[in-house]
Amino acid sequence: MCGIVGYVGPNSSGRALEVVMDGLTRLEYRGYDSAGVALVGGSEVVGAKRAGKLSNLTKALAEQPLPETTTAIGHTRWATHGGPTDENAHPHRGGTDRKLALVHNGIIENFHSLRKQLIADGVVFSSETDTEVVAHLVSRAFAGTGDLTAAMREVVNTLHGAFTLLAVHSDQPDVVVGARRNSPLVVGLGEGENFLGSDVAAFIGYTRRALELGQDQIVTITPEGYTVIDFDGTPSDGKAYEVTWDAAAAEKGGFDTFMEKEIHEQPHAVADTLLGRTDETGLLVLDEMGLTEEDLRAIDKMVIVACGTAAYAGMVAKYAIERWARIPVEVELAHEFRYRDPVIDEKTLVVSISQSGETMDTLMAVRHAKELGARTISICNTHGSTIPRESDGVLYTHAGPEIAVASTKAFLAQITASYILGLYLVQVRRDQREGVAEVMSELQRIPEKIQELLGSMDRVKEIARFMADTRAVLFLGRHVGFPVAMEGALKLKELAYIHAEGFAAGELKHGPIALIEPGQPVFVVVPSPDSEHGLHGKVVSNIQEIRARGARTLVIAEEGDEDVEPFADEVIRVPRTSALLAPLLTVVPLQVFALELSTAKGLDVDQPRNLAKSVTVE
Repeated sequence: MCGIVGYVGPNSSGRALEVVMDGLTRLEYRGYDSAGVALVGGSEVVGAKRAGKLSNLTKALAEQPLPETTTAIGHTRWATHGGPTDENAHPHRGGTDRKLALVHNGIIENFHSLRKQLIADGVVFSSETDTEVVAHLVSRAFAGTGDLTAAMREVVNTLHGAFTLLAVHSDQPDVVVGARRNSPLVVGLGEGENFLGSDVAAFIGYTRRALELGQDQIVTITPEGYTVIDFDGTPSDGKAYEVTWDAAAAEKGGFDTFMEKEIHEQPHAVADTLLGRTDETGLLVLDEMGLTEEDLRAIDKMVIVACGTAAYAGMVAKYAIERWARIPVEVELAHEFRYRDPVIDEKTLVVSISQSGETMDTLMAVRHAKELGARTISICNTHGSTIPRESDGVLYTHAGPEIAVASTKAFLAQITASYILGLYLVQVRRDQREGVAEVMSELQRIPEKIQELLGSMDRVKEIARFMADTRAVLFLGRHVGFPVAMEGALKLKELAYIHAEGFAAGELKHGPIALIEPGQPVFVVVPSPDSEHGLHGKVVSNIQEIRARGARTLVIAEEGDEDVEPFADEVIRVPRTSALLAPLLTVVPLQVFALELSTAKGLDVDQPRNLAKSVTVE
């Protein structure tokens, strides 16, 4: 949530506002409810900020143009302290001389006591935010130090919580200073210009060279270069890397929405996540695992921690890893994990799943696990983000940037990476190379099947448009179909703002069947007829039960499954594959359905209300 951009360039350019506004536009996908910019212009810092979309800020800038300058910061805010108003929008001023402006992501947990002291000292506040407290503190510190980096360092050591801060001061017109604790900040390295952003999308249109910042670090950028220090003043180099995607990857590519584009990128997301995982002999090789084979053989339990869609990917992983590797697996919501005193130790492998690598609930769960001695691995889509850096090892999903708030291709890539991890554990712990190669071979065929499936979604789109006025939809599934059902319900809630709920189909008779009334639409994810334990027949019986009570049954079944035909109002076919890999296919029609129904309702698919792409506060 929230987007941050900082820029400093050569004196001849005067394009600071253009660069910052472009960065804020690229960061819109993170979710926000106000936006603002501040530019160093002459003896003071000038700027504008408005509640609502960036278009409101653009209109304000057109009515009151800002001067051409070389240094600027910008922000898109998702309200935490104080509502989404012009006054609460960032940047915030420090002091009364209009020389300092500051933007902030995160939450300052001790801002009440700091604000109280500042008020006692005569400071007058113009907003309800925790951010303005920091702006006044940095302004006051600058008055004593005369140096923005020193002032930032003085202040951050008094703050509690999670934050990314960017500040500019008119007395140092060619400087932007940033600081991070438990919140993302990356540096873009240009020629005669440098950038700061809450992620690389902020500056990808200008450079692919980036610098990874560590925890509790301060960065100072000028046109000529940068310096990094820890909060205690110790110099640091940071870690440079090359961004492997370009600005075009953050554009819609001919699709109406980013979400539609990302749904159609899923074959590539799965294929790229599989790419390069084996050596010339067919053995799985995970270069960034960070744990030795001896470490993995000592593991006697796994815990997967994640939130939202990532948690459903973890639930799919549980079925596969327990079946293949014979290791007990628990799946925990990250925000509950550390508050229930979990029983883990050095023989526990904690696997975190996060698209952004900055999900605060998940990060805190990883840190708690490490404090208890557990081994940690992250599954993540964002290179250099905090969770992978703080984990023992990482499996990057290589899905490319996911711009739409509602996750699609990241979900499939997370499941794929989880399968790879499970197969690697089989290889290390059970030495079953032939079985691993067989599953990997089938996984390699999945992208083609997803592509085939995407080409047959016209009827799903028609159904969605027909159901645009529907007030509630239920989803049923068993085994790996259960988390798919919950993910289908989540997508509909996120995008269409209607009641949707996913159930384990076997739970139907224990209460939820009371929800069935004539006309009630119910999606049913049907296991393959070849599935074990007679699950296919049991789910077909569930379909008969709800159909008999008037439900409109929308059945997702594999090609060739004729048993569902008599009891289905609609059958949505998916290509055949083994039971454990089926979620990579069965979830796709549910994504398309949610997208199309939301579009038919005239809603903003890419930026649903009240949601942010990356939840960087607890």
